[in-house]
Amino acid sequence: MNAPAAAAAPAVRHRGLITAAIMLATIMQVLDTTIANVALPSMQGSLGAASDTITWVLTSYIVAAAIATPVTGWLADRLGLKRLFLISIAGFTVASLACGIAGSLAEMVFYRIAQGLFGAALVPLSQSVLLNINPKERHGQAMAMWGAGIMIGPIIGPTLGGWLTDVFNWRYVFFVNLPVGILAFTGLLIFMNESPKRERRFDFFGFAMLSLGVGALQMMLDRGEQLDWFSSAEVLTELALTLIGFWVFAVHIATKSDTFIEARIFRDRNLVTGLVFIFIIGIILLATMALLPPMLQRIYGYPVVTTGIVLAPRGAGTMIAMMVVGRLMGKIDPRLMIFVGLALVAWSLYEMTTWSPIMDWWPFITTGVVQGLGLGLVFVPLSTIAFATLAPQQRTDAASLFSLVRNLGSSIGVSIVSTLLSQNIQVNHAELAERITPYSSPLPAGIAPTGALSSGSTAALATLDQAINTQATFIAYLDDFKFMMFVTLATIPLLAFLRYRRQASGPAEAVVME
Repeated sequence: MNAPAAAAAPAVRHRGLITAAIMLATIMQVLDTTIANVALPSMQGSLGAASDTITWVLTSYIVAAAIATPVTGWLADRLGLKRLFLISIAGFTVASLACGIAGSLAEMVFYRIAQGLFGAALVPLSQSVLLNINPKERHGQAMAMWGAGIMIGPIIGPTLGGWLTDVFNWRYVFFVNLPVGILAFTGLLIFMNESPKRERRFDFFGFAMLSLGVGALQMMLDRGEQLDWFSSAEVLTELALTLIGFWVFAVHIATKSDTFIEARIFRDRNLVTGLVFIFIIGIILLATMALLPPMLQRIYGYPVVTTGIVLAPRGAGTMIAMMVVGRLMGKIDPRLMIFVGLALVAWSLYEMTTWSPIMDWWPFITTGVVQGLGLGLVFVPLSTIAFATLAPQQRTDAASLFSLVRNLGSSIGVSIVSTLLSQNIQVNHAELAERITPYSSPLPAGIAPTGALSSGSTAALATLDQAINTQATFIAYLDDFKFMMFVTLATIPLLAFLRYRRQASGPAEAVVME
């Protein structure tokens, strides 16, 4: 069993104002992972980019952030938490302004890389600082607030981006960060105290190997579907670089001392278990959000703003669960809360497999609220437990890993469901089409208009093919929901690896795993 990490946090003045500034910075960064997605078609024309190169706007940000995230702990030790936080917010805000005024794709990609590099530290820093400024008995509530920002961002990002693009233009997708960044920077500059610094040698080799693995993996996930995955030499090369980078990094961490991520944090059972869980939560959260907006628009014909309104209750469910669970931490076995949360997520995904292409908006609302409640029940106890037995000076390293693993899970999840969707559309289309002949009468409802086959005209056959493709696409979406349901159910047995007991910690009880 790991010994509990020390002691309650010292008294902190202006904790509420510091927390507000931290959450502004966190939400600003998390929003930018999805807010630009819906603006890509508008950017393409304005920047003179091709359809296969405009996605670099997204890829450059994701890869840069993934590579820079693991070094957050080392930078925080060398510069101090406050100074690194201020540099990150200022750099991210200035890069956002530069993205908004970019005149070419090359400029946009360069500024997005800068945005990713500066923004990478914001999420792990926010988690670490919130744990540092709150006593142990308030860690559950602090993580509830932090988790709400982390999980709401990807949900409202596409809706906000679509609204800004429709009402103003795509440049305001980036300009919206300016007032938020200025407020966050000012709040932390005035109210936050600096943390002690530690001299640590920079482990360039370890950082290079981890960066190689993370960067190659992100490129493989981004390019794989376009290049037909492992039939492409580029994807095979990226896979080899991924395996080499991660393997050499693992050996390096295990055999060397003074590495830029301290190897001893991997001996903390709480953290390692939490990393496994957050990887899977990353898959479920962002993969679902990658599927639902295009499904609502392609199958049901919802405009962007209506799609956002329909998906909003999912975020409300998450926030409600997090606020309730934050107050229950230390009173209820966290394994029970995680189990109930996973069960709710699995049930919501099962309900989604029963959807029909002809239905109103109510099933989207109910399954969204249930899934949001489930994710909230998992995220807060998981985020609290993962850091329960770490020493304060190890939290920033651990938080950077926590953020990195969650993002990798999200990237892998999105790639898997996107690939399955594309493959299943083709399979379903072939199976449906082979059953339709001029003698297939009457046709199933919704497949084709009356007389489409008998007329034999090009327009009628095109209409028939479009109807079949719509049906094949809808079935493929249901297959993806079923896949994610099985992933969720397969996660539940991992609870057996957790050992829980209560331990007195001041005025309340702290949650500890053995």
